[in-house]
Amino acid sequence: MSALFNFHSFLTVVLLVICTCTYLKMHFPAILEQKTGFRGFFWKAARIGERLSPWVSVGCFMMGVSIIFF
Repeated sequence: MSALFNFHSFLTVVLLVICTCTYLKMHFPAILEQKTGFRGFFWKAARIGERLSPWVSVGCFMMGVSIIFF
């Protein structure tokens, strides 16, 4: 089943994109300088990860627990 049709998989993909973009922006800021176009989507995901980092980390923890036990 595709990640777009399974809500649990969709949330997993969204959290992983947010975490990956935030990591890349912290280590390689030149990659995500553009705020428009295709790379603008990843810039926005990195911004969400920066500003909501406690909530994103709780979401990643809950995702990990749900993947392990369910």
